[in-house]
Amino acid sequence: MFSDERCESYFLFYGENLLSNGMRAFLYILYLAYCFFGLSAITARFFRSMENIVKQTRQIVDIDPDTNDQVVKYEKVWNYTIADITLLAFGTSFPQISLATIDAIQNLGQLTAGGLGPGTLVGSAAFDLFPIHAVCVIVPKAGSLKKISDLGVWIVELFWSFWAYIWLYIILEVWTPKVITIWEALLTVLQFGLLLLHAYAQDRRWPYLSLLLAANGRPEDWVPENSTSSDHCDKECDDSCEIFQVSDGQEKSIVEIFSIHSGLVYQNVLDDDMAESSLPKHIKRKNVEEDLNVGSVWRQQFVDAIKLESIESKKTDCIYLRMARIFWQLILTPWRLLFAFVPPCQISHGWIAFVCSLIFISGIAYVVTKLTDQISCVTGVNPYIIAFTALASGTSWPDLVASKIAAERQVTADSAIANITCSNSVNIYVGIGIPWLINTTYNFFVYQQPLHIQNSGGLSFSLLIFFATSAGCVAVLVLRRLILGAELGGPKLWAWMTAAYFMVLWIVFIVLSSLRISGII
Repeated sequence: MFSDERCESYFLFYGENLLSNGMRAFLYILYLAYCFFGLSAITARFFRSMENIVKQTRQIVDIDPDTNDQVVKYEKVWNYTIADITLLAFGTSFPQISLATIDAIQNLGQLTAGGLGPGTLVGSAAFDLFPIHAVCVIVPKAGSLKKISDLGVWIVELFWSFWAYIWLYIILEVWTPKVITIWEALLTVLQFGLLLLHAYAQDRRWPYLSLLLAANGRPEDWVPENSTSSDHCDKECDDSCEIFQVSDGQEKSIVEIFSIHSGLVYQNVLDDDMAESSLPKHIKRKNVEEDLNVGSVWRQQFVDAIKLESIESKKTDCIYLRMARIFWQLILTPWRLLFAFVPPCQISHGWIAFVCSLIFISGIAYVVTKLTDQISCVTGVNPYIIAFTALASGTSWPDLVASKIAAERQVTADSAIANITCSNSVNIYVGIGIPWLINTTYNFFVYQQPLHIQNSGGLSFSLLIFFATSAGCVAVLVLRRLILGAELGGPKLWAWMTAAYFMVLWIVFIVLSSLRISGII
């Protein structure tokens, strides 16, 4: 419970504490929603930097056994599965991870951990598993089926996802009830490395460490080569899919933003009939040109940030949607102008833009934690409830967009579903593990005391409900695979029924968890 002094403080502007609590709550919620828009906008730039990182290739020199000539080949540095777990899943989960880490730092010196971070991450896991699965099931074109091609990798990722929540329950209620020691926090973080190792072993089919399941038809590129960026807007007048696009006006489409496995770099540089041996020379020349134009690209970012789309440049039969898009761009203009300070992704393969984006995300997450404190203070609502409902849904928006685009554009369901399961693993091993490691390490050396978990009973109950409902979710995916032959898509009726079922599971989780925290059950 917050003190009256904290409720009397002002956050948005001087004298706001003179307003009624209802008006203050409304303003805080409005500003919180605006922060979520900012998270979406900077996450788009974050993904562009990751896309450049994943494009990196390495040179391999082999000797042709027939001619004894040197053969130079170029292959991607990043493994497909590892990129899904580390860049795609970690990147989409970074808003929650950042929020939880900031919450932990704010609670340094206290023997009790804050509940904002764990609550947000558990709620985010439920949002990822249920609403995002619901969206992914219905986005493929009517009748089309998309299945997981590498069942072995998915089973490994699913195992570690389930084990993450079992492990969290064990250390909360069985091993050291209601407290976390430094060794438990350290083991939690180290298990993320075990997930990476096991997934890579399965992808490479290492003996004794992998399941004997073949990968069938898994694409090398995240977006198929024969696809275009406008296929998902089939109808002549259906521009609603572009309204909530947060990318800068004249930059890449939202499809390209999230294409971390995209081979577009080759398509833009090479003609189809070019020989593979000429690939490095052209790519190198393209990179040199980009380096020379970094200054102009950076200036163009600021121009694009304040440039609005012209209605006259589009057809006028969808004027209301065009106006809605322009209004949306006006709302995002302050964020776009601020994020234009992020260096172009062409610098250092995108690593500088990557780090700068993380800094901006952390800054927004800090503001979000302050707003949540104020909302809980003026409304009297338990901050844990706010965390696993509003905060979890808002910070999970990048997860939803990434999985939706993967389900639409990729020929299989691998990345769409892998992003969900891996994000849930990242939420526990990294999102909760690192903040708890920070707190327990401080308490271990300063107080020689473990970390007490605030509202551990409510958190443990939410974990049980999540585990039960997630089992029902996975069971339906398995049934769809057995009956329809694929996890995503299919006849419209079946797709919508599956989506509705997933949403019911999410509502059950939210309602039961809220009732337990409120002390009703």
